[in-house]
Amino acid sequence: MSSLPIAQTVRQAGDWSGPAETCALDYAARFLRRKRLETATGKAFLVDLAQTTSLNHGDALELNDGSLVEISAAAEDLYQVTGNDLVRLAWHVGNRHTPCQINDGHLLIQADGVIGHMLEHLGATVTSVTAPFTPEGGAYGHGRTHSHEHVATAHEH
Repeated sequence: MSSLPIAQTVRQAGDWSGPAETCALDYAARFLRRKRLETATGKAFLVDLAQTTSLNHGDALELNDGSLVEISAAAEDLYQVTGNDLVRLAWHVGNRHTPCQINDGHLLIQADGVIGHMLEHLGATVTSVTAPFTPEGGAYGHGRTHSHEHVATAHEH
């Protein structure tokens, strides 16, 4: 049996306060259920959540010793997308269910050569950057945009 503190509770950003250590995770690593993690100061702890959860930048894990660990978005390899018709480019990104962070004047997406080439073909300027990635949660609630199902309705062919 492990003597490490265990996190079984997530406190959403804005719903917690007080001192907390930090743990930087990239977008993929913020989607978890059970995992051993370390804070920025090297404090190891176990995450053991009831279900797979998408953690957002600013959320906190409450450990069984009463302490909190704030989750921060780690820097990762991304594409910065700019262009004359950013709305049209964002539509194409969303149509491919690609996670996207919408900023003033540019989009950020995960570095994907196929999507990058498609966007360049549509007139975008695609630049490799390293930055924290906090994409939009989607129209169906918080978390991952790919978790919803497409259901055909009677009027669809």
